[in-house]
Amino acid sequence: MKKKFFKLLGFILLSFVLMIFLCNYIIDSAAEGKTFSNIDSVPKNRVGIVLGTSSKLTTGSSNPYYTNRINATIQLFTAGKIDFILVSGDNGTKYYNEPDTFKKDLIEGGIPEDKIFLDYAGFRTLDSMVRAKNIFGLDSVTIISQKFHNERAIYLAEKKGLSAIGYNARDISAQQGFKVQFREYFARVKVFLDLLFNTEPKFYGDMIEIK
Repeated sequence: MKKKFFKLLGFILLSFVLMIFLCNYIIDSAAEGKTFSNIDSVPKNRVGIVLGTSSKLTTGSSNPYYTNRINATIQLFTAGKIDFILVSGDNGTKYYNEPDTFKKDLIEGGIPEDKIFLDYAGFRTLDSMVRAKNIFGLDSVTIISQKFHNERAIYLAEKKGLSAIGYNARDISAQQGFKVQFREYFARVKVFLDLLFNTEPKFYGDMIEIK
């Protein structure tokens, strides 16, 4: 009996590991050739979506993922690769507001305020992509985040009818970013569960035109 139990447990664990690697492979393959790290090679899009993250780590120090996304967004706009910026992030409480923080730093980086639009209901990457299509009326976008995140966002976007490419913000070392990279494997599995169950964004709302 014990032997059968451990065989079953081993089969379940192996199946789960294979599922993780399969989900990862599908998303990597789907995004191949659609993310760019060289500013000169990025095709132009009218709107770039920068995906939200906290500006601070739990230790209180600056979050390099945030800083690098800000820098990448400024590079893209300055190079004329996008005309408008949509900041999509979490605004779950009055004490935590990713879009407003991003906007403040983008303006300090030289981007005109009237070129920045805010999506306060981008609680998840899925929400950000669906709302870009359904609320902001976009058909084609440049997503701005780290490469691993861009790949997942591109896959979700295209499954929801939004044509997308990604501009890769600078990543951080594997040692520094181990926790985030580890969580990404599970986030990619969640992508397929969300698609399977047709998960909807937390909020929709009125249409907003970017112009």
